[in-house]
Amino acid sequence: MSRADISLNRFAEDKLAELEARQQRRRLDVSDNTSGMRVRRGGRDFVNFCSNDYLGLSQHPAVLDAARNAVTEYGAGSGASRLVTGGYSALFELEAKLAAFKGTEDCVVFGSGYMANLAITPALVGAGDLILIDALAHACLFAGAQLSRARPVRFAHNDMGDLRRLLEKHRAGRERAIILTDGVFSMDGDIAPLPELLALAEAFDAWTLVDDAHGLGVLGRGKGTAHSFTSPAAAPLQMGTLSKSLGSYGGYLCASRAVCELLRSRARPLVFTTAPPPASIGAALKALELIETGAVDTDRPLALARRFCRSAGLAEPATPIVPVILGAEEHALRASRELNALGFLVTAIRPPTVPDGTARLRITFSATHDEADVDVLAAAVAELRQNAVAAE
Repeated sequence: MSRADISLNRFAEDKLAELEARQQRRRLDVSDNTSGMRVRRGGRDFVNFCSNDYLGLSQHPAVLDAARNAVTEYGAGSGASRLVTGGYSALFELEAKLAAFKGTEDCVVFGSGYMANLAITPALVGAGDLILIDALAHACLFAGAQLSRARPVRFAHNDMGDLRRLLEKHRAGRERAIILTDGVFSMDGDIAPLPELLALAEAFDAWTLVDDAHGLGVLGRGKGTAHSFTSPAAAPLQMGTLSKSLGSYGGYLCASRAVCELLRSRARPLVFTTAPPPASIGAALKALELIETGAVDTDRPLALARRFCRSAGLAEPATPIVPVILGAEEHALRASRELNALGFLVTAIRPPTVPDGTARLRITFSATHDEADVDVLAAAVAELRQNAVAAE
């Protein structure tokens, strides 16, 4: 082993030891999905309560058939970037249908939701511009902000007073400004106050990018967070994924035709990346059709989350994501192990994914969960919380 190999390995081992000491080291496990919300891990079967497959469409027979048909028609891979030879017709069909579903002029599909957010902000703002970003926004929104070379300023989570204060302080003298937020926050399950946020954006001539990865398919009759309010509150930049409620893989931006055309020329994660594989696009097309036609119950995930919270003694949730905050990393890890012993897969979420001192169980609900499993899980979580309080 060369000296460089030795020093590299020593660096990695030291960093791993630091993470282990803080109980923040991550490990990958083989998790094989079976029928419904079941997963096989380590030779055991679990009921999966931490998946983002909110409608169970990754296992839907019609979606699976559509994926197989797309492979037969177009092949296993796309072969190149879309700007070279990778632009097969199903991609354009999906973009047109997503734009119509979201009520925009156009849509651009990317290889993943993370890649979409690495693409959008840097294509629209740059050095000397201003970015206002919710403090709890998804990591890929922060990554896109950093790549843009514009100045990112965090505002307190869902605090429109703080956003206004920062706009008043920093907007003047900046040619362009953009506000970045999740629609549904993936670790807390709460919703951005989009009507107030968009009103502020309009008052200060700021564009708004909403990452609605966790809203599509489960809020607003399936159309997403913007349609969950009394009057729709649609941002000019509506980003989302194909990998949650649509049960597939990929990301997208729905926006005006001019914005989408600009991204087709300037978005580096589109220009320099091989186009998504046909199976993923075929599956997403069928999943979107099932949502549009009402063939799946888009209200059921939230209904199950509310059933769970009533039984577990938790506040009523706004989305199918329910955080059970336990504080220290070891508490969340222990609770996860105890639920595993009962046959439930609920992963412990720890810093830096969430702020220090807020390690938690993140429980998610799918239309394909059984009420009986939800009730057993609720009783178990209620007991865990009671024991945690007694231990204090």
